Amino acid sequence: MTVKLHQPGLRQARSLVRDGKVVRDERDDWSEDAPSADEENAFIEEHGWAEYGHWHLGVDDDEDRETKAHYKFPYGDFRKVHRCGVIALESRAGQFDHDEIRDEAKKLLELIDEG
Repeated sequence: MTVKLHQPGLRQARSLVRDGKVVRDERDDWSEDAPSADEENAFIEEHGWAEYGHWHLGVDDDEDRETKAHYKFPYGDFRKVHRCGVIALESRAGQFDHDEIRDEAKKLLELIDEG
């Protein structure tokens, strides 16, 4: 598995935070706030794979770009960035030694908390 930082996703996340499109929820809320598989499928159907990818901070280049397996570390609900999602992805990225993703998630969290 070759997971790397997804720059388009990071740029979108930063832009959304700067625009105030953030849900400042609690650490453990992501399990309830994360989009369901049906919501993901509907989003992909309407907006395509590239837009779906913009909602993730990581990509796995070993996986086909037109599969969910290609996109890693989601941070929002297709409308807003969720603080809990950023916390969850920072933790998971650290657990799996994806240091660049972890570090960018930490910076994103700092940006959220400044607002």
